[in-house]
Amino acid sequence: MLNQLTNAFPTFRFIVTVNGTPYGVFTECSLPTIDWDTTPVKEGGLNTHVHTLIGRRKETRFTLKNGVGTGLLVSWYMLVMAGEFTVPGMGLRRTVTILLLNSLKIPVMTWNISDAFPIKWTGPQLNTGENSVAIQTLEFAGGEVIVLPGAVGL
Repeated sequence: MLNQLTNAFPTFRFIVTVNGTPYGVFTECSLPTIDWDTTPVKEGGLNTHVHTLIGRRKETRFTLKNGVGTGLLVSWYMLVMAGEFTVPGMGLRRTVTILLLNSLKIPVMTWNISDAFPIKWTGPQLNTGENSVAIQTLEFAGGEVIVLPGAVGL
C-alpha cells in the first residue's frame, strides 16, 4: 500500500503510518516543537545571571495538511470524536510515524511520535471545478518524539 500511495501522488512527500500501517500521504507537515518548561531561580547576591531549572517537557502537537488517506485514518478520527477510547485492539493513542521523502521517493528523515491521537480535522472546500484533496488539515496531540535519519520505524 505504501508504494501505491506514493506512486499515485508524486507531489506528496510525507508518508504517515500508524502502528506500522500506511494511513496517508501529505504535502505539508508542521512537525512537533520539542521544548521544556523552565523555572528561573534568582540567587541572592549573584547579579551576573539567573539559574534556570528544567521542568517537564511541554505537550506535543503536530499538523498534517493537504493529504489523501485511507479509510483507517478517518475511522480513527471518528472513533476519537465519538469518545470510543477503548475499542479492542485499537486504542485511542497510537504510534504515528512521519517519513520525509526526497524527490526519488527515498525516506531521508523519520519522526516517531508515541501516544498520538487526532484532535482536529478540517475538510477541504468542495468544488466540482477543482481537483480537491480529501483531508485539508489533521491535527494531533502526542507523546515522546524521536527523530531519526532515513526510514527507521517502517
